[in-house]
Amino acid sequence: MKGLGSSFRGASARARALCLIVYAAAMGWLEAVVVVYIRAILGIARAEGMPAANEVMERFRTRPWLMPTEQTREAATLVMLAAVAWLAAGRWRPRFGAFLICFGVWDITYYVGLYALLGWPSSLANQDLLFLIPSTPLWYQPVWLPVAISCLMVGSGLVLLLRSAGVRARGLPAAR
Repeated sequence: MKGLGSSFRGASARARALCLIVYAAAMGWLEAVVVVYIRAILGIARAEGMPAANEVMERFRTRPWLMPTEQTREAATLVMLAAVAWLAAGRWRPRFGAFLICFGVWDITYYVGLYALLGWPSSLANQDLLFLIPSTPLWYQPVWLPVAISCLMVGSGLVLLLRSAGVRARGLPAAR
């Protein structure tokens, strides 16, 4: 009997990478839609920038059910990205690469989605509350930071996934 995901792993590395990118982009769009709803619940206007971290946390405190709900949604998102990455490859290195691809594409698409839906961020210098797990002001950073990290994640993930399948890219030796 074939294992779960074996037919997906039978696809070419490039086809798997494309499937991961499509999946992660859909998840990123969904994430943006959810954040539109959360911003509405918190009273953050459509084109308004992200308020200061302490103000956002105060707004969460006025709705005590919202913080744990949002934290479990964030955890579930990470689990879904990891599960798809696990199915995409048979060994740890390409699985990690698949996760990096998914996470990076998801995060970049999230910001593209927010811009399309809300007109925000108006600049990569805008501040954003990146995560609520754990809830800390350290997650309050300019948008360019997660976008830059996500670009590095996608590039690194593609190298790990494609090299493991022996796919050569210019300047990169095939994995042995």
